[in-house]
Amino acid sequence: MRIDLLPVFDKEGERVELDYSFEQDDESFVTPVSVTGFVENRTGIVRISAAAKFDYAAPCARCNKPLLRHATVPVKHILVSELSEEDDSDEFILVEDRKLDVDALVCEDAYLSIPYRLLCKPDCKGLCPQCGADLNEGPCRCEKAADPRWDALKDLLNGT
Repeated sequence: MRIDLLPVFDKEGERVELDYSFEQDDESFVTPVSVTGFVENRTGIVRISAAAKFDYAAPCARCNKPLLRHATVPVKHILVSELSEEDDSDEFILVEDRKLDVDALVCEDAYLSIPYRLLCKPDCKGLCPQCGADLNEGPCRCEKAADPRWDALKDLLNGT
């Protein structure tokens, strides 16, 4: 959704309400992204204050089971129509033509909020590196290979 912010930038106290949903073209997003909030000019400072709600799917980082999670992401930024050299930072969002692509801004905040590594449970045991069995369901049947670096110690303990 692109919104024209010319009236908001030009008039103190002006406010634009946001309440809509959009589909994201990424298979990670299971539901449409729902956005509620507003863009307003208070004392000459234009801010967006919104929340994005969505469900997303991702695999467990250890056992690769599919996971479904719900997220509510705050979208809070200061919007400016021009930046000076000293203001060039991540604190401000530049809206050059005073038209804001809210979907792109929300998606960026949503992607940054999703954890890099998800676990199905905090003590997930993962998969056996040899046979690929899910160790959460029980021990695997493959023989564990002994580390050859310990052979000298084993010989010492056995008296040989």
